[in-house]
Amino acid sequence: MERFVPLVVLSCLCVSRVTADGLSPPVNVTIRAVKANSAVVTWDIPEGDPVIGFAITQQKKDVRMLRFIQEVNTTTRSCALWDLEEETDYIVHVQSISMFGTSPQSEPLRFRTPKEAETQASKSKDEVTMEEVGQTTQLRAGELIIIVVVLIMWAGVIALFCRQYDIIKDNEPNNNKDKAKNSSECSTPEHPTGGLLRSKFPKNNNNNNNRMPSVNIIEV
Repeated sequence: MERFVPLVVLSCLCVSRVTADGLSPPVNVTIRAVKANSAVVTWDIPEGDPVIGFAITQQKKDVRMLRFIQEVNTTTRSCALWDLEEETDYIVHVQSISMFGTSPQSEPLRFRTPKEAETQASKSKDEVTMEEVGQTTQLRAGELIIIVVVLIMWAGVIALFCRQYDIIKDNEPNNNKDKAKNSSECSTPEHPTGGLLRSKFPKNNNNNNNRMPSVNIIEV
C-alpha cells in the first residue's frame, strides 16, 4: 500500500498516529542492491517486540513530497523501493507496527542512486565474470576428460603386456621339454651329452711287433 502526501500532511499523520508504549524502532536499517531505479531496504527488530508489520517513508532530499509504504500481518524484514530516479538522493525511515500502534521512526537512512550507464557497466562486468567462470569450468572438464582417456590407454597397455607375458610364460615348459627331447635323441650310452664314441680297436697279438697300434681318440 502506498500513497503520496505532502510533508505537512505527513507531520499531521504522525501526530495523530498512536504510538505504542515500549515498542522500539527498527535497528540496523541498511540499503542493498542499489540500482538506478530501485533499491532494497532491510532492518532488524529488537527481540521481544510484538511486531505485526512495518511502515516506510521514502523522501527525496530537498523535496517536500514523499512516499508512504505500509504492510501488516507480515514478518518481513525488507522492502523493495521502486520507481526511483537516477542520480538522486533519498531519505528513508522505518517504523514497526504492533497491535497497539507504531514505534518511533528509525534513524534516517540516506542513499543515492547511480547512473543508468554505471548500472549497465556493472551488469556487463558481472556477465563477463560469469562467462569467464563458465569457460574455466569447461577447460577443467576438458582436462579431466583427457586425463581419464590417458589413464584408460595406459590400463589397456598394461593389460596387454600382462596377457602377452602369461602366454610366453605358459610356452616356456613346452620349449624346455622339446630341448630335453632333442638332447636325449643326440646322446649316446657312453656320452649322454651327445659326444662321439671312442674308437675301439682289438689288440694286436702279432709276436713280431710288440708296439701298440696308433689310435686316434676324438672326444667332443
